Amino acid sequence: MRRMTLFPLLVLLLHWASFDAAPQRVGDKAKATTQGTAQAEARPSPKAATDDPTYIIGADDMLDISVWKETDVSRTVPVRPDGKISLPLLNDVPAAGLTPMQLQQQITEKLRKFLTEPQVTVIVTQINSRRVYIMGEVNRPGMFPLLPNMTILQLVTTAGGFTQFANTSKVRLLRNENGKQVAYSFNYKEVLAGRQPEQNLTLKPGDSIVVP
Repeated sequence: MRRMTLFPLLVLLLHWASFDAAPQRVGDKAKATTQGTAQAEARPSPKAATDDPTYIIGADDMLDISVWKETDVSRTVPVRPDGKISLPLLNDVPAAGLTPMQLQQQITEKLRKFLTEPQVTVIVTQINSRRVYIMGEVNRPGMFPLLPNMTILQLVTTAGGFTQFANTSKVRLLRNENGKQVAYSFNYKEVLAGRQPEQNLTLKPGDSIVVP
């Protein structure tokens, strides 16, 4: 008789325990789902290669196009040699020759056909269209991105400085002007001493520095 009395009581206790645990399991599952959704929607913040608002986008630059709450449209894209980028919904969009703000406005206007009040951000993450070259007696000759207001002296520093064999008084800047190549002299020691600062020219895209 004692066993028959205890059995229903045990069943009732087990039922109460399972009932109390169920909401917790559902709550944990909902919390995990919310966290997973937030992680899926999270997008790492890109690092801007320039904060110059007047920077002109060119071919081979990398752009981060972010559309708020529209992860399917947001992406990092290269500017093609024809000056255009490819985006979902919009296909080809001209980008070269525009500032990031101008491109942002253009994409926003085009997306209004598909989205309600799109919020677009355009960031230049890599500058590949503006290049300068340095060759000869420097430690790291080659091609370098042209940074805003970069000078000859800054490019030499970026290239690791001169080698021990460099003739630093006969450095040349070669530049194409109106279809012709023009050479400018650069005397490192004179410029460094402050006697000929005008020789430390601000570089332009396509400039080449030759260090004999």
